[in-house]
Amino acid sequence: MARIQIIAIAISVLFLLYIVRLIVKGKLREEYSIVWIVCTIVLVLFSLWRRGLDVVSTLLGVYSPPNLIFTAAIFAIFIYLLHLSVVVSKLQSQNKQLAQEIALMKEKMVQ
Repeated sequence: MARIQIIAIAISVLFLLYIVRLIVKGKLREEYSIVWIVCTIVLVLFSLWRRGLDVVSTLLGVYSPPNLIFTAAIFAIFIYLLHLSVVVSKLQSQNKQLAQEIALMKEKMVQ
């Protein structure tokens, strides 16, 4: 195994352990952690299987394996941003509804 391969495996495993630690402490919700865990497992897989990226890029018809990495990363970021936009929109709607209910309750208390 090459030195860079060992470093990549160690960093990926440490990152996976850090994600698990954040979940256990309650700082990262499970629904968001799935994305991070999957990405980290993919990193560990490609760290262990050096020719894996070449094989996958050949199967998908991508000319250069690094292009596959950038394309997949950009696609994953767009999907994650869309998901976060949906969550923020839902929270904004709930926040507006709560503010309206609080205003109605205050109005009743004043009378």
